[in-house]
Amino acid sequence: MPKKKLKILGVHGLGDHRNSTWKQDWQTAVIKAFPGQDNIDLEFEFLSYDHIFENVDISAWEAMQAVWKLAQSGVSTALGGRRGVLGDVSDQVKWTAGYVVAWLEDEEFKRKTRALVLESLVDKQPDVVLAHSLGSLITYNAFTHQDAARPRVAAALRNARYVSLGSQIGNAFVIRNLSAGRIVPLPVKYWYHLYNEEDDVFTAPIKLWDASNFRQVDTYFDIDGFADHSPVEYLKHRNTIESVWRPVAELRLARGVRAFGSERVAGRRRPAAVREPGRQAKRALLVGINQYPHEQDRLEGCVNDVFRMSSVLQECSFAPASIRVCLDERATTAGITERLKWLLDDPRPGDERVFFYSGHGATIPEYGEDFEPDRKTETLVPWDFDWTPERAIVDDQIFSLYSQLPYNMRFAMILDCCHSGGMHRQGGAKVRGLNPPDDIRHRELEWNRQTNMWVPRGFKPLNRRFSSDDKASKRYFGDKGASTRIGRASLLRAQPEREYRQAKRREGIVGPYLPLIIEACAEKEFSYEYRDGATSYGAFTYALTKRLREQKRISFERLVKETGDELDYLNYKQRPQILGPKSVLSARVPWRD
Repeated sequence: MPKKKLKILGVHGLGDHRNSTWKQDWQTAVIKAFPGQDNIDLEFEFLSYDHIFENVDISAWEAMQAVWKLAQSGVSTALGGRRGVLGDVSDQVKWTAGYVVAWLEDEEFKRKTRALVLESLVDKQPDVVLAHSLGSLITYNAFTHQDAARPRVAAALRNARYVSLGSQIGNAFVIRNLSAGRIVPLPVKYWYHLYNEEDDVFTAPIKLWDASNFRQVDTYFDIDGFADHSPVEYLKHRNTIESVWRPVAELRLARGVRAFGSERVAGRRRPAAVREPGRQAKRALLVGINQYPHEQDRLEGCVNDVFRMSSVLQECSFAPASIRVCLDERATTAGITERLKWLLDDPRPGDERVFFYSGHGATIPEYGEDFEPDRKTETLVPWDFDWTPERAIVDDQIFSLYSQLPYNMRFAMILDCCHSGGMHRQGGAKVRGLNPPDDIRHRELEWNRQTNMWVPRGFKPLNRRFSSDDKASKRYFGDKGASTRIGRASLLRAQPEREYRQAKRREGIVGPYLPLIIEACAEKEFSYEYRDGATSYGAFTYALTKRLREQKRISFERLVKETGDELDYLNYKQRPQILGPKSVLSARVPWRD
C-alpha cells in the first residue's frame, strides 16, 4: 500500500537565512517528532523572503524605538509577560524588533510579502504551513487580506493546517497595525498557535473564543539567551507532538474516521460546545480596598461597597457562588489580575461578566518611544501600588483579557474611583484618588522661564485623528488627548478614523471588544465617600445601587443619568460617566422579579 503524502511549507522568522541550515534543521526536527511515518511520506518546501529585506537598514535608534513600541504594548509582569528595562534587551532582540516594526509600518513591504506567500500557497498546495516569528505575521497578513478570497487561494487555504510559532501576532502593537485591534479566525482547516511564555521576542498568547478551528498549544521551554525563540525547540516539543503532529498524522490516515484531537474531521464542523452542568454563565469580580499600607491613603467605604454590590447582583440573578470578592491586602496587583483571568475565561454567547472596583485611582506619567514622558496612564490602585507599571492595574495590562471577547456576550466594568488625585481636607469628604510623589510628579512638569514657575508639561496627543467627533476622542484619550484610559483598549484603537473605516470596508474588521464602562465621575472630577448614618460607602456606589433597587426596569444609560442627578441633588460634584456599544447602553438592566 503506497504511503500517503503530507506536504509541509516552512516560512522562516527574521534574519538572513540564505547561508544558514534552517531548512535542514526544521526538516530534521519535524521528521524526528512526527509519528506514523511508516504510512506517511513527509514532503518539505520552504519560503524565504530575505530578498525583500536585504536592502533595509535599521539604525540603533530605530531598533530601540521598535523595542519600546513592542514592549509597551500589553507586556506586563502581572499577566505573565516581562516588562523589563530597555537596556536589558539583547542586541539580537533589538534588531529583530526593528525589522518587525519596519515591516508593520511599510505597506509596500507588506504587499510584497503578501504576494509572495499567496503565490507560494497556490503553487505548493501545502497540507501544513509552519510560520515562525515574523514569518507568522507575514502569513497571517496574507491569509486575512482580501486577496486571499481569490478562488485558487481560498481553496488552498481550506485544505491547509496553519502552525504559528514564536509569534508576535498577539502583541498589541502588531494587532493594531495588522487588524485594527482584533485577531480574526483564519479560513484554514485548523490553526495551531504554539506559545512559550519564556520566549522574550515580544511573543504573546492568543485567545480566539469564537473560532472552532483554533487551538493554542502551550510549549514551555526555558533555555538561556535567545534560544527560547528557537523554531526547532517549538517543532520538537512534546506538546507539539501530542497536540499537533499526532492528530495531523491520525487524521491524514483516517480520512473520514473521527481521530484523536479536537479538529474538524472530514470537512464536518465539530459539535457546538455544550454547557457543562454547573457552569457559571454569569460571573462577577468585586474588589474593594480600605486598608492601604500607608495610613494617609486609607478609605472607609470600599469593603461596604463590595458587599452592597454583591447583594444587588444577587438580586439581578447572579448566583452567590458566581461572585468572587478580593479585599484589602489580598487585592494586590497579582491577586486582582489572577482573578480577572478567572472572570473572563471561557466566555460563551449570552454570558454576563461584571468587574466592580472600589478604591483609589491615579494617573501615572509614562515614557514614550523617545524615552521621555509623553503620555499619561489611568490606573486602578491595588494594595501594593508603588507608581510603577509592575504594581498597577492599567488598561494595557488587562485589554488582552477582554479585547478579543465574543461580541455576543456582555462585560461590564463599574469603577468607583477617580484619577485626578487630591487627598481629602481635614473634616471634608474623602476623595478616592492619589496624588503622585514628587519624583513622579516631576515627570509631568516643566520649568517656565518667563514666569519662573513650574507648569504642566505639554504631552503629545496619542492619536489626533482617532475620530472626527471631539467628544469621542476625549472619552478614549482624555481632555488633552494624551491619556490611556481604563477599559478603552486605546492602544488597539489607535488607527486614524479614515484608515479604520477603510479597513472595515476592505477586510470586514470591526475592532476589539468594547466593555460597558460605568465610572463614578468625569476625568477631572473626584469620586467621594458618603456616610449613611454611621456606615461609609462610595457616594456613587450607594446612589447607583439605591436607584437600581427603586427603578428595577431601567436602561443602563438612564440608570447612570439618574444616579448623576441624585448625586447632584446631594451636592456631590461628580457626574458619573458611561461608555459602550449603543445597543448595550439602551438595554435594560437585567433584574430578577
